[in-house]
Amino acid sequence: MEENKQRLKEIICQRIEVGVTPDQIGDDQPLFEGAPGALGLDSIEALELVVGIEEAFGLRIDGEGIDIAAKFFSVTTLAKFVEELKAKQAAGQ
Repeated sequence: MEENKQRLKEIICQRIEVGVTPDQIGDDQPLFEGAPGALGLDSIEALELVVGIEEAFGLRIDGEGIDIAAKFFSVTTLAKFVEELKAKQAAGQ
């Protein structure tokens, strides 16, 4: 999962102008504006992040029935979500 965390940080920095390097993003740092210490992403940037994740990991993210706020809360929760999606894809779901 550590490799996925690093890749997610790179995606955030490449696709969204956050003004920090991947190494400056904490694994458990909130990603979206409104939370204390958050990176400050907004809803438009969330869509860009989804596209980046889909392209980088070869996944399809369907927001239906998913608690997006919880899954996209931090790099750690996002990495767990990516692992879940990879497992589902491998199982043919």
